[in-house]
Amino acid sequence: MKVQLEVAENDDISVCEVKDLQLRMNKNGNISELKSLVLAMTDALQRLHCAKLRRKFSGITSAKRLNMKSFTQELNDFLNCPYKPNKTKQELNRMRLQYCCNATGSLYFTKRNTAVNQTIPYETSIDFPWSGRRLGRCAVVGSGGILKNSSCGREIDSADYVIRFNLAYVNDSDVGLKTDLITINPTQIQREFKNLKKNPDPLVKRVSVYGNASLAMPAFAYTFCTALSVSVLKVLHPVRPQQPVVFFNPTYLRTLDRFWKSRGLKEVRLSSGFILISTALELCENVHVYGFWPFGNDLQDNPVPYHYYDQLSPHRYMHAMPEEFVRLLQLHSKGALTLHLQPCSSDNF
Repeated sequence: MKVQLEVAENDDISVCEVKDLQLRMNKNGNISELKSLVLAMTDALQRLHCAKLRRKFSGITSAKRLNMKSFTQELNDFLNCPYKPNKTKQELNRMRLQYCCNATGSLYFTKRNTAVNQTIPYETSIDFPWSGRRLGRCAVVGSGGILKNSSCGREIDSADYVIRFNLAYVNDSDVGLKTDLITINPTQIQREFKNLKKNPDPLVKRVSVYGNASLAMPAFAYTFCTALSVSVLKVLHPVRPQQPVVFFNPTYLRTLDRFWKSRGLKEVRLSSGFILISTALELCENVHVYGFWPFGNDLQDNPVPYHYYDQLSPHRYMHAMPEEFVRLLQLHSKGALTLHLQPCSSDNF
């Protein structure tokens, strides 16, 4: 039996291992040993394939001109490879983000990080809930339609800290129920909760679903955001004091924007999802990302809605979602975070 292989010389499995197996297969006539050698060769080639894909996705720099058919096929293969966490990369990203942006102390306004005589005329938290400690396993749950029928709820709820966005609806099967921090977009208040001062009950009922989770708002992103954010604070603070409304610190957002622009991510404004993934990379021991998939079809080429809970289209001018996704894929490939794009397995529990 003659076996011929082409092996790249710099792959991160032993080239000698593959060549040795090839030589032994060519010389061996024993059927049972040959079967063992075939299995060993198959395993070695699979590791070789995974190593090539890992290098390829680690070096991807842009979503432009992606061939989606080959991209999704290779990505599907790569996600079936064993994940390799890299503590060195995790700590390096943490140090870079803390040095440049410092979510640890300035993600949103608090009494501790607001200077004397600095005018912030609203109720603010005394300090951060994570003050003095590092969060453990964090789940950052985007709202992508790829989460629909994913059965990821139990896995998400097992995290130490769960971040969600834009008052996304929760369920125990696909996205879980646990929430520690959730964002509110001021445009949601305009669109879904009109006459908030006269009729606060719909908003109070909506946020109560998230228990004692902090409600984060970009109060200073645009002029119109400030009044809306303050009105949410004034409505919710008296009736749900256990559920703080917090305002993102614009200084943190600006420095984070510069951080990613210096690394080639050019867009009008970072999405709230990408902002809080960056935050999690600084604050958490391990970051698991769910529901971030900016394309219209999944890895099996089935159409997926933009959100798992509605049929809205993305605002393409504001956020370069495919470009953000490429950065997440880079981080996953380097072992800095775990990107979940397939249905979750019950075997983990």
